[in-house]
Amino acid sequence: MSAMRIDASLKRLLVKYADQYETSEFLSEDPSRFMHEVSGDLNREAVAFVASGLSYGSRKQFMPKIAQIVEWADGDVDSWIRRGGFSRFFPSDSLSPFYRFYKVGEMHSFFAAYQELMLAHGSLGEAVAKVARGDALKAIKEICRLFSSSKFSSPVIPASSRSACKRVAMFMRWMVRDSSPVDLGLWADFIAKDSLVMPLDVHVLNESKRLGLMKSSIATMAAACSLTDVMRHIFPGDPLKGDFALFGYGVNQKKEI
Repeated sequence: MSAMRIDASLKRLLVKYADQYETSEFLSEDPSRFMHEVSGDLNREAVAFVASGLSYGSRKQFMPKIAQIVEWADGDVDSWIRRGGFSRFFPSDSLSPFYRFYKVGEMHSFFAAYQELMLAHGSLGEAVAKVARGDALKAIKEICRLFSSSKFSSPVIPASSRSACKRVAMFMRWMVRDSSPVDLGLWADFIAKDSLVMPLDVHVLNESKRLGLMKSSIATMAAACSLTDVMRHIFPGDPLKGDFALFGYGVNQKKEI
């Protein structure tokens, strides 16, 4: 879809919703709130990455799980992972459920792979910066590669970037977008904001189709990139402001029902 084919009234509506919902009040019921509740850039990065990995399904169910991990780590998730503190709470051989499809042992593998990465590269940001060359899609692919190539296999991070990688794309938004009351911008120096990819799940896909912004019925990376291209016309230089716009549109649709 070209810029000429996007209705002017729809543009105004989405810009209005983006401005209305990208506020500090947005944090109260969003998983991004946890990264604002801890101190230290490396720790905020670690909290954000763990929170994004668990952010699917019902917020009423996954928000307490994220809070529990932060509590177990005494607010220092970065050090907790580096030093292996997670092993006390997530035994590697446990088949007990932790959250939905993730078993306790699979969470151990996720943390162990993250620990391995931290010790090898310093941080996830440093690992990504080496190969991303300013491009968010390359960064997403590298995160998937790093975790899928680890000896610790875990379903928390997608093995393939052909999927929409919604949670990784959301984490990238948190890390890259600066001058925001919600997003941290910790990676703004080495990833271009304009290169970010829309976090696409079934809900966002359906909202976008209802608005005529895309035609795809499957949440793939290709579909996410297509929606991002549309958002670049509406929010030049900052396409993921459109994430707040679609959130706002969804909230207001529910109010009208």
